[in-house]
Amino acid sequence: MNREPSRLSRSQGLRWLKDMMRIRRMEETCAELYGQEKIRGFLHLYTGEEAVAAGAIPELEDTDAFVGTYREHGHALMRGISMNAIMAEMFGKVEGCSRGRGGSMHLFDAGTRFFGGNAIVSGGLPLAVGLALADRMQDKPGVTACFFGEGAAAEGEFHESLNLAALWQLPVLFVCENNLYAMGTALARSESVTDIHAKAEAYGIDSQPVDGMDVMSVNSAIRAALKTVREKHRPGFLEMRTYRFRAHSMFDPELYRSKEEVEQWKQLCPIATLTAQLQAQQLLEDRDLTTLEASVDAEIHAAVEFAEAGNWESTEDLLRDVYTEDAVTAQEPIP
Repeated sequence: MNREPSRLSRSQGLRWLKDMMRIRRMEETCAELYGQEKIRGFLHLYTGEEAVAAGAIPELEDTDAFVGTYREHGHALMRGISMNAIMAEMFGKVEGCSRGRGGSMHLFDAGTRFFGGNAIVSGGLPLAVGLALADRMQDKPGVTACFFGEGAAAEGEFHESLNLAALWQLPVLFVCENNLYAMGTALARSESVTDIHAKAEAYGIDSQPVDGMDVMSVNSAIRAALKTVREKHRPGFLEMRTYRFRAHSMFDPELYRSKEEVEQWKQLCPIATLTAQLQAQQLLEDRDLTTLEASVDAEIHAAVEFAEAGNWESTEDLLRDVYTEDAVTAQEPIP
């Protein structure tokens, strides 16, 4: 993987920088709100992995479908779901993108073809294969992008999904975000083959590893892979090698890795890396950073206010979309 700096345009560089800052600040704000018990349930943060979502997802077309994991807040933001709708969903308010019923792990928006975060490890892979099959049967042109963690590679659904996608030549781009730990288990302690992309090659799927800490490398790889999937109507696979700076979830004491290891990876922070590259190429000034930070802070502040002012679902609607109308209204005693 090449980490040599390459030339980029000022507009593209600022866009990536802002997108990664939006994800980072949103996540850190969610952590603070979780501590204040305004966000409840589970919370899995994406801090450190921003280059993958920022470099990859904007390359998808509107007609493409997207499936994520439970660490999907940044993906939802990059797919075009507003920060207001995401934050309201985190609060459990009906103004949220899943009407407050999904919470952190189940962001969803059919309008942007964002078919969900998924709380089940590897649960999104068969959904992605089904979405791609449905699009092909309806002669729709879209690609389905499926993002998942390296822990999924140990599940049966991973192999079943890759097998069927290759057998039926479906337009699915599998993107493994390999952050080295499946919850608290290091990859080398659970996998006999730690090069996840090699598993995809065994099914005849074009596959390669990518420096997931570098937004330019991510973008270059995703553009090439999407081009191949679209033109040749067959699946592709990218292994984004990245790292999460925070714990697996808010309940994780992180006893499985050292502070020294985390600090070493923080030296590869994708935001700091891009900032340094832009400054070295004289494409970024201090006032640009000030402007970006102010813009991001304003967006987050507005989103929190929007969520705070949102509404809880009424008790009358609690069973809506859960049971059939007959089941709700019959009120028959259980024999």
